[in-house]
Amino acid sequence: MSHYQVVKGARDIFPDEMVQWKHIEDVMHRLARIYGFSEIRTPVFEYTELFQRSIGSSTDIVGKEMFTFFPDGSGRSITLRPEMTAGVMRAALQKNLLASAPVQKLYYISELFRKERPQAGRQRQFSQFGAELLGASSPAAVAEVIMFMMHVFDELGLSGLRLRINSLGSIDDRRRYREALRAYLAPHYDRLDDASRERFEKNPLRILDSKNPDMQEIVAGAPRLHEHLGDEARRDFDQVLGYLSGRGIDYRIDHLLVRGLDYYSYTAFEVTSTALGAQDALGGGGRYDSLALELGSSKEVPAAGFAVGMERLLIAMQKQGLLPEAVPAGPEVCIIVPQQEFFDQAFAIAARLRDEGISTAIDLAGRSMKAQLREAGRMRAASALFVGGDELSSGMFPLKDLDASSQETLSLEGAIARMRERSITKQEQP
Repeated sequence: MSHYQVVKGARDIFPDEMVQWKHIEDVMHRLARIYGFSEIRTPVFEYTELFQRSIGSSTDIVGKEMFTFFPDGSGRSITLRPEMTAGVMRAALQKNLLASAPVQKLYYISELFRKERPQAGRQRQFSQFGAELLGASSPAAVAEVIMFMMHVFDELGLSGLRLRINSLGSIDDRRRYREALRAYLAPHYDRLDDASRERFEKNPLRILDSKNPDMQEIVAGAPRLHEHLGDEARRDFDQVLGYLSGRGIDYRIDHLLVRGLDYYSYTAFEVTSTALGAQDALGGGGRYDSLALELGSSKEVPAAGFAVGMERLLIAMQKQGLLPEAVPAGPEVCIIVPQQEFFDQAFAIAARLRDEGISTAIDLAGRSMKAQLREAGRMRAASALFVGGDELSSGMFPLKDLDASSQETLSLEGAIARMRERSITKQEQP
């Protein structure tokens, strides 16, 4: 055993677990194509000010959770990305993507980094699946983003989900509400916890999102954001809800939902799962028209998006028995070499089979024929092809179907055809 261990807050994902990850990712990739989203990949680090401008200096992410360092003597720091939306918007603006098409639909499955206390479903290095719709934030655009996210959950078979949704209103609506909320909270200031006192000046809306029961008791009597919404925000929100109802998507309006990032406006939403316990948020998102301005654009870019935590998704699926068996797919054929003096010829045949697109394994440890067959079974190989002196002389090779325990002797071309035939039959089975 090595003296070195994985860093706290990170984890290894081994081949058996990758079967489950790939199952989920395959659903995400397939539905992204159906909804017309294209995949994007951005660097794992950005200049720190990108996140300070976009996420907001009053958030816990910027204040406490970012991995920031100085790579050279320029004095300009960079940060491992704690979220994806800012980087995707930065990339779209830098490439001027909206000049080529007025609406850009992008998605990602990416690694992110935050200095959090590691716990179940919350690591310092973690993965997110998300989508960003740039160039449109109409009620239909926001509803489509939510539908895409909920379709993924539905396709994966998840139950016990709750979609919470709220309108944060326009910038002016929120300004009016912040003033009303501060006026309400001021007499309770001495009862606020340290985090809420800090948020009182910078962003009092975040106090509504506190998980501290004492703070929840205080905000229970606070004025509601929806009471300060203008007519435009109300109409916009009603249309989003209408689209969701028309699609048969259940939701619950939660007037305390504000989301953790400063760039959201108008519709915000979050999905929770009964399978996750106290940390029940599975994913969420919203509309963020002003983010482009924060990043230096000369005009707003209408936008909406969501992000889903992959680790939490895996936990929810595991608890509901929805994950496939964690066993990697075996090769289509294992080449069995009875006499090691013929290994080089067998090795060349393995290369030929791979050129033909056939998944092929061959023992590289010089083990006995019995051990090779045992390994073929452990790997769940579909077939075993025997390559020895007699087979090479005659040009005829025993091909054993390890599932049916049947065997036939064929030319190499015939064996290739038979393996292709079995592979096609297997793929066609439900």
